This record gives sequence, C-alpha cells and structure tokens, in this order.
Amino acid sequence: MDNNRLRRSIGLPLLTFYGLGTILGAGVYVLIGEVVALAGLQAPSAFLLAAVLAGITAFSFAELGSRIPKSAGEAAYTLAAFHQPWLSATVGWAVVAVGTVSAATMVRGFVGYFDVLVELPTALVIVACVVLLTAIAIWGIGESLLIAAAITLLEIAGLLFVCTIAGDSFGRFAADWQSVVPGFDSVRIVGVVSGAFIAFYAFIGFEDIVNVAEEVKRPERNLPRAIVLSLIASTVLYILIAIVAVFSIPTDELAGSDAPLAIIVESRGFSPGLIATISLFAVINGALVQIIMASRVLYGLASDGLAFAPFAHVNRTTRTPIVGTLAVAGLLLLLGLFFSVGELARVTSFISLSIFAVINISLWRLKQIAPSNPEFSVPTAVPVVGAILCVAMIGHEGYRYLL
Repeated sequence: MDNNRLRRSIGLPLLTFYGLGTILGAGVYVLIGEVVALAGLQAPSAFLLAAVLAGITAFSFAELGSRIPKSAGEAAYTLAAFHQPWLSATVGWAVVAVGTVSAATMVRGFVGYFDVLVELPTALVIVACVVLLTAIAIWGIGESLLIAAAITLLEIAGLLFVCTIAGDSFGRFAADWQSVVPGFDSVRIVGVVSGAFIAFYAFIGFEDIVNVAEEVKRPERNLPRAIVLSLIASTVLYILIAIVAVFSIPTDELAGSDAPLAIIVESRGFSPGLIATISLFAVINGALVQIIMASRVLYGLASDGLAFAPFAHVNRTTRTPIVGTLAVAGLLLLLGLFFSVGELARVTSFISLSIFAVINISLWRLKQIAPSNPEFSVPTAVPVVGAILCVAMIGHEGYRYLL
C-alpha cells in the first residue's frame, strides 16, 4: 500500500451527506437575515434564483467529476482544458481561499448562536471552535465524515422543526404568494438579485464533493449523483425556511439578527435554546467540511507540483494531510477573528462565482477538444449558460457597489 495516498472509503450515502452538510451549514442558519435585509419579503425568490444559478454550475461539476475524478478537482479540470499550469494553480489556490473564508464565515456564525446559550468573549469562542475542528479533521476522513453525516441529520431535523412549529406561515404564503415574487418592479428585482448574491453562498458546498474524489469508491458514478442529490435536498429546505422566515417575523427584525432561526422559534413560544444548540452543530459541521475540502485541494495541488511539497505529505497513522490542514486552520483563525459574517460571505460568493465561470468554460472547451462518454454528461448549452450567469452576477454586484 502507498502510505502517501488517500484511502478510498467513501460511498454514495456518506458522500451525499458530506455535500449536504457543507451546503446547509452557515447558509440558512446564519445568512437568512442577511438575505432578508436585501430582498425583504422576496427572500424566497432570492434563494430560488441562487438555486438555479448554483444548479446549472452543479451539473457542469457533475460531468467534470465523472470525467476527471481527482482531488483539487477545479485545478485538474482547468489544466485538462487549457494546459496552463499557472491558470490551474490560480484556480486551485482560489478554491483553497473559498474553503477557508467560507469556514471563517461559519465560525463567526457559530458565535452568534453560542451567545444565545452562553456569553463568552468572541475571540475565546472562535479559538476553541477552530482548535476542535482542526483536531477532528486531522483524526481521519472516515471518522470526520461520519461525524459530519450525523450532524447533517441533526441539521435537517432542526430545519424541519422550525417549519413544523411555524407551519401556519405556509397558509399565509398560499394566500399572499404574490408578495414574494418581484414581478416587474425594478426595485424588487434589484433586491432579489442582490439577495441571491448572498444566498448563493448558502449553496456553496456541492463543488466540495469533487475535492475528495480520491477517497471515494467508484467516483465516476458516485460524484455526479451526490452533487445532484445534495443540491436538490438543500434547495427544498432553503425555500421552505425562507417562506417560514418572511411570513413569521417582521423583516426588519429578522434582518438585524445574528441568530435568525432562534427568533422564529422564540416567537412561537418555544425556548430558543434547542434551535441554538442545533444551529451550533450545523455551523460547526459546515466549517469542518470546508477545512477538509481546502486541505485536500492543497494536497492535490502539491501532488501536481503546484503548491509547497509538504502539503502533499499524508500522515502514516491518520492518512490525512496534516500540514495542509494546519495551514488552512491558521488562516481560518485569522479571518474569523477580524471579519464579520456579511463581509466573509460576500468575499466567498465573489471568489466562488469567478471560479465557477472558469470551470463552466473549462467544461465547454473539453467538450470541444476532448469528446468523451462519461457516466454523467450534460448538453453543451449547460456550461455556456452557467458561465454567462456567473459573470452576470459578478457584474451586477460590482456595479451595485460602485454606485
């Protein structure tokens, strides 16, 4: 056995929960208030728009994962399409940045829900959280993902609990569904698109699935299936929660909250402690998966000579890339201590959309220069539309901030 290679131990169920756990993490538990602040009652439409944008790119990732099942997937796809190591390295490092900044976003979100239970210094909570996550990530991929899968089930239960106790919101939505649709109102449309830019962060995670490809059983088959299944499940849950949120709580109150789901639960006469506890697990789960992903991308880059060689070292006992994990954790700690949730989420969305545009173009080019018959394939129009939408979202957000 090659002791410097990763162990193939992940099947389809565990892989799907890995993706779903990343997607659900900070997305809806933390950012629903941020989205409502921009889109108001049209927050469900913002989540739907973000789901469409993410879904098109997810199908591109699904085919690429089936074609080229390697860690540091995005870097490998770009290299195969353009044969430019500098471009591949740039994309790979951007993916590491996304994972690290995303994890920092979740750690900051952890603080908001932790304060509902116990008030401690923010810095102390962040440091303790990062140390715990790093230890679990170093422990082993199988153990890490089993923990992540268990927490993902808890996350889903928490979201369904909120939907159940605030179920009367669906009746209000049925009677006034027009209020969540922007129609032809330019102000509402701008709000929905801006909200979708933040909500897009909530869907980031499906692409992380490809970056554990070298630890997956039958990756050509299981990578595409896990991407599609995790995205469908998260979209349904997000739309339901967005509807519950805007029809349960005044939007101005929701927009200013660091623990939005706790407010909904409390408004229904329940203690916010339970949902705050579940939210803590949800947020920490998402951060754990991002740390695992970023360290595997560093491993893949180093294995291809595009990053420092020590990042490619795999510990003989844990069979995990400890040096890469520690590097990611160190940067994560700095970001978590000095930046807010909103700032980190915007940066994550911007970098992710830039990467997704390049990946869509890479698939389009591969279809032209290297036709193949992978287990999962999409029409050529999918990556073309995906690239256009990603660039349009980046342009819209850039223009909004220049005004």
